[in-house]
Amino acid sequence: MTQRKADLLIATVSIAWGTSYLLMKLGLNGIGPFSLIALRFGIAFLVTFSIFFRRVIKADVKIIGYSAVLGLILFGIFTVLMYGLKTTTVSSAGFLTSVTVIFVPILQSLITRKRPTLPIAGSVLIILIGIGLLTIKASFVMENGSILCVLGAFLYAVHIILTSSLVQEISGLQLGIFQLGFAALYGVIFSCIFEIPALPSNTTEWIAVLGLALVCSAYGFVVQPIAQKFTTPERAGILFALEPVCSALFGFVFLQEMLQLQGYVGAMLVLCGVLISGIKEKDNKDVLKTGAAD
Repeated sequence: MTQRKADLLIATVSIAWGTSYLLMKLGLNGIGPFSLIALRFGIAFLVTFSIFFRRVIKADVKIIGYSAVLGLILFGIFTVLMYGLKTTTVSSAGFLTSVTVIFVPILQSLITRKRPTLPIAGSVLIILIGIGLLTIKASFVMENGSILCVLGAFLYAVHIILTSSLVQEISGLQLGIFQLGFAALYGVIFSCIFEIPALPSNTTEWIAVLGLALVCSAYGFVVQPIAQKFTTPERAGILFALEPVCSALFGFVFLQEMLQLQGYVGAMLVLCGVLISGIKEKDNKDVLKTGAAD
């Protein structure tokens, strides 16, 4: 797989994740956070495991161990974000969560001891401004949950970088599927301890859960590690910044939610930042061109 194809796949993942806003709007109010995590990732795991049974069943102890770690990070991301949303505004939470685009190049620079390339650094700044214009409506409010949203963004950056590292030595498909299973397992455990486990109470909630499971999780978190094998963590983090743009688009198409002028400007800045990040410098030309097929 070429880097161009990998980047395109990651962009489709951002589109898939952009539907989560619409699905949440459809009525996920009667399910506890841990129950929702258990359902979302549990259904996704069962579906993907069934489809790719012959390939997934060959996973060894090493893959299972790595998947348990990634699944724990995945569980942590959605736990802190759900609790963060309880005490901060949606617009503030959306902006704070999107600072993943900053954390990825910073962490990668600390690991590799190399500065981000000029296109990456410039695109990060442009995208951050764009996301701010797109997500912050009236005012930026720092609530108690803001710290949790920033923590979620940091964990997401760790997830992206760790995924990029692990898929160089193991199957991205197996890693992606088993991390779903472990995230669901952690959700079940915490749901039994801290909540009364519950199922969706009506058709709308079931549609929302299945959408989150099949589109956002089964597709998104399985394709992500497969594609990240052939691109850089910085590029992946920037492409994932397309998610708020896709969320706004779906909100406009299906919920008739109109953006203000600053929102349209913000969306254009995010898209420009993504395009700028694709400019190659001499130091960035040799990204993974080959790899074991998943």
